Amino acid sequence: MSKQGDEERVLAQLAEVVGCCEPLAREPLSAEQSIELARVFKAMGDPVRLRLLSLIASHVGGEACVCDLTDVFDLSGPTISHHLKVLREAGLITGERRGTWVYYRVRPELLATVSAVLVPGSAEDSPAAVPADREALPVVEA
Repeated sequence: MSKQGDEERVLAQLAEVVGCCEPLAREPLSAEQSIELARVFKAMGDPVRLRLLSLIASHVGGEACVCDLTDVFDLSGPTISHHLKVLREAGLITGERRGTWVYYRVRPELLATVSAVLVPGSAEDSPAAVPADREALPVVEA
């Protein structure tokens, strides 16, 4: 059986289990994926770490020297180092020592994965998402 056929079968089975009005547009996260992504979201859940990640990503090439990051916060060097370590262990950034300084770089592939989880499924994601005999619901602005 083809991969697309397998995916459609899994989505159909999940839709039966969920039992809601609309069929699923894509496969939800597995238990293992949820555990791994929760660790990443937890790392980003701290305001200092989120700001550090944003500062690194804002630099040209998505890379910043630790010397450019420490003066931005009213925190000690060891505290900044701890937050960078948490981001690094979560896989959001990488670090490379050059002389006496460490340069941090964002991992865009992980950021893309994290953001894709937050984007709702659409009819384009799955041809069977909206049955042909049903009208698409209008988008309501909040």
